[in-house]
Amino acid sequence: MPTWLIVVIVVVAIAVLGAVIWLVTQEMQRKRLQQRFGPEYDRTVEESDNPRAAQRELAERERRHKELDIRPLSASARERYAREWAQVQEKFVDEPSTAVAEADRLLVALMGERGYPTEGYEQQVADLSVRHAKTLEHYRAAHSTQQKRDGASTEDLRDAMVRYRTVFEDLLTDGADDDRQHDHHDRRNGHDHDGHDSDHADRRDAETRDDDRHETHETGQHERQASAQPRTEWNGGR
Repeated sequence: MPTWLIVVIVVVAIAVLGAVIWLVTQEMQRKRLQQRFGPEYDRTVEESDNPRAAQRELAERERRHKELDIRPLSASARERYAREWAQVQEKFVDEPSTAVAEADRLLVALMGERGYPTEGYEQQVADLSVRHAKTLEHYRAAHSTQQKRDGASTEDLRDAMVRYRTVFEDLLTDGADDDRQHDHHDRRNGHDHDGHDSDHADRRDAETRDDDRHETHETGQHERQASAQPRTEWNGGR
């Protein structure tokens, strides 16, 4: 076989292999984005004339999201926001339109405290879509009703409140489980929040068990002594 023919075959084989790898990579990227963004993926593709451009947009959202300082709320902050939301819901009874507007403002404030930029609605949607795609349609629908709340019916306003609450709870609780898992991981690795090692923790646990056994023993003695004494029924002071 001539040398030039061998070179041609090798070049063609490399080109075919490269094309296959590229197609596989693109398909894996599509499936990954589709799995992460869910309905938001389909929506973005439908709104774009080019599916590749839509995928690039979603990938860009991921890149931007990684640069954000997204943080979970502290327990006290979650309780505070929960109380504020309860107050907004109570206001809905007498002032439904005002309550919907306040629900929107409270949700944006929660986004800001979590670390999401709040410079505009469209950017909020884009940033939330990376981690909160499942509740994003609720936010869109609620925001649309809020924009025309003065002309919306009470039922529409009630639906908006329910949708806002869905997004609100998603943002409120997201990351809380990660914190608990992190604390549990630290404890399993022998560290508490003050940086003490496992030996100190083990000693504290042993001391606590000894104290518990001692307290249980004393409690049992008191109970036996009490049971030996005559019982007097309470007669209401008579």
